[in-house]
Amino acid sequence: MKLPDPPLLLITDRAIARRSLEDMVASAIAGGCRWVMVREKDMDPTERRDLVARLVEFARPEGALISVNGDLEAAAIGDGVHLPQGQSCAQARELLGPGKLIGVSAHDVGEAGAAASAGADYVTMSPVFPTNSKPGYGPPLTLDGLANVIGRIEVPVIALGGITAATAGLCRRSGAAGVAVMGTIMRASDPAAAIKDILDQWSGGVVEQG
Repeated sequence: MKLPDPPLLLITDRAIARRSLEDMVASAIAGGCRWVMVREKDMDPTERRDLVARLVEFARPEGALISVNGDLEAAAIGDGVHLPQGQSCAQARELLGPGKLIGVSAHDVGEAGAAASAGADYVTMSPVFPTNSKPGYGPPLTLDGLANVIGRIEVPVIALGGITAATAGLCRRSGAAGVAVMGTIMRASDPAAAIKDILDQWSGGVVEQG
């Protein structure tokens, strides 16, 4: 399944958000974001499904997709699911059908390759850069490590971890199919402006041919 355009994935975290998630996501969409992952793992499942339904209501008219981290029931309301390591891509596809986007979190080339073989539409690779949002996953991959993974698997790779307006274009030049952001936007006083800055740098990261 084709990735959203632009391929900038906003990951939610209400614990660090400056305002309500609805307000933060609405502002991000106004800034050009067209892909959001609800990652509220500690939220009551019923509340999470209600949140996804509210986000879908105002995201879809703008052409934005709403994915959900790990919760297949909530993902059925939205447009896709993002699976942590250990959850089955095959089970997710069986439950959600062919029209939903399925991604998998990966932290090394082995995990990324396994996800690709299992039928993931994309993988996130993290952390690419130092970040407080992704502790416990070892040292950063760096751009060289990111490029190494990209060169060895056949599904799109989304760069995650320490992504800012200063690093988005670097990731694209290293071969990333997209970037994922959480703290950079959730902590922003103006999410729309922060999204625009990242997208400007992503657009500037196109590698010239010839």
